[in-house]
Amino acid sequence: QVQLVESGGGLVQAGGSLRLSCAASGRTFSSYVMGWFRQAPGKEREFVTVISRSGGWTYYTDSVKGRFTISRDNVKNTVYLQMNSLKPEDTAVYYCAASGRTFVSASAYYRAQEYDSWGQGTQVTVSS
Repeated sequence: QVQLVESGGGLVQAGGSLRLSCAASGRTFSSYVMGWFRQAPGKEREFVTVISRSGGWTYYTDSVKGRFTISRDNVKNTVYLQMNSLKPEDTAVYYCAASGRTFVSASAYYRAQEYDSWGQGTQVTVSS
C-alpha cells in the first residue's frame, strides 16, 4: 500500500482559495487512481473528485464542478486539489485516497470502499 500525507488546509473566507496537496510514498504512485473525499461534522464522508493514473480523466461531484480542480504529478508522487470560490458548505476534513483497482466505469471510484489507502485528513474551514 501507499502512504499518503495531506497538507494545505486552513481557514479561508468565503470566495477565497486553497490548494491541498497529498504526497505519496513509494515508487508505484502512478499505478493508483487518486481521489479526494471530505467529511463535514455529523455527516457521511462524501466523494469530491477523482483522477486517473495518467491524469487523462477526472470527475467531480456536482457541488464543486467549475470551482475545484484535481491534478497530479507522477514524478513528484503528489496529487493536488485546487479549490476556488470556496463556500461555507465546503467546510470539512479533506482526505486523499488511493485505489489500485480497475473498473470499467469510473463511477465506481465515487465509493470510498474502493480505495485501499487513506491520508490522515486536513481541515478546511470556510468562514462566511
